[in-house]
Amino acid sequence: MLDQTRPLKATLLVTNIGELATPNGQDARFGEASQQLSIIPNAVIAVDIERIVWAGPAEQLPPLEGPALEVVDARGQAVIPGFVDSHTHFVFGGWRADEFLWRAMGVPYMEIHERGGGIANSVRATRAAGRDGLLPVGLKRLNRMLELGVTTVEGKSGYGLDLETELLQLEVMKQLDGLQPVDIVATFMGAHSIPVEYQGRPAAYIDWLIAVVLPAVKKQGIAEFCDIFCEKGVFELADSRRYLLAARELGFELKLHADEIVRLGGAGLAAELKAASADHLLKADPLDLAAMAEAGTVATCLPLTAFVLREPYADARAMLDAGCAVALASDFNPGSCYSQSIPLAIALAVLYMHMSSEEVLTALTLNGAAALKLAHDRGSLEVGKLADILILDAPSYKHLAYHSGMNLVETVIKRGKVVSRLD
Repeated sequence: MLDQTRPLKATLLVTNIGELATPNGQDARFGEASQQLSIIPNAVIAVDIERIVWAGPAEQLPPLEGPALEVVDARGQAVIPGFVDSHTHFVFGGWRADEFLWRAMGVPYMEIHERGGGIANSVRATRAAGRDGLLPVGLKRLNRMLELGVTTVEGKSGYGLDLETELLQLEVMKQLDGLQPVDIVATFMGAHSIPVEYQGRPAAYIDWLIAVVLPAVKKQGIAEFCDIFCEKGVFELADSRRYLLAARELGFELKLHADEIVRLGGAGLAAELKAASADHLLKADPLDLAAMAEAGTVATCLPLTAFVLREPYADARAMLDAGCAVALASDFNPGSCYSQSIPLAIALAVLYMHMSSEEVLTALTLNGAAALKLAHDRGSLEVGKLADILILDAPSYKHLAYHSGMNLVETVIKRGKVVSRLD
């Protein structure tokens, strides 16, 4: 309990908050609990250096001590936690605009593949880009994410599919982490696709990743998570299981691309291994979703990808009703989802995935943080957590969905510093 009789040390004060809206907790919110927000009118947030020391009604703010404060006036607008985009592939070379337009005109996937498209296209471009090509485009993409309110982002490798480029993608993310405000959580995803060098031999490629690449990534300390595309015809259950077990043995946290195209059982494998998250889940078995809820594995839905591919959306309502913790993320990548648009993801989640505004806010903040094992540290506006704060150009968080597809983020405060402001 905060002692309100003692002066509070603070370096930044966010005042005149019309509505402070945040989920609360040190872990993911499951099922019905995802709807529970703390709504505080006429609120104030006090920050000491980079962490919140007070978040509550203005009239209850304790006396302050210390040097002159920086004061940010929210002008009666709504304030929410910074967004956590827990699934992206933002470090890549090249473009695939032609493929997007071919697909929009109904060209089948295999024909696109025969034209040289697909992940192999991005692999060639990323291998050719080098550090000098990947660093500036990565920085530009992060700056755009920040404008949209993303304060923590996960980035996956997986467009190298060789030792040198996979390590380079992760090294670029580590370098970018120190060049701009958005916190980057790196995920090694060498098991993204079967490279041409191993075509038709997925087990041999997994053998090589386990023997050579995973230890190299671990030795360099440049990734926290390990992910795999667990899918029929790519990396099926047996190879996915042994790969993830090897990664866990080395100390990686686990993630899966699961049950996106066919109902293979990737969600069940994620539950079995107690992975941090299983993502996509368009075709997941309801029994596997229940197992994920029991295991504490976050179900990460990616509505922008389904939108771009014109596929049915993941059944977030069934996941929540089954007791799952649901996160939302962009899946920004060069092929199936060349979009960072959190505003569009919010609109799709409410309009087509039957999520409430409260569930969406939780999914993009606290549950996104939980999918990265960071919910103890961010994802809500509570004492002790990082001061990752968004001031909206709106009186209520409900406008995030209501003002459909529009960026309402006016001011971004990251670790207690104003880092983006709409002029």
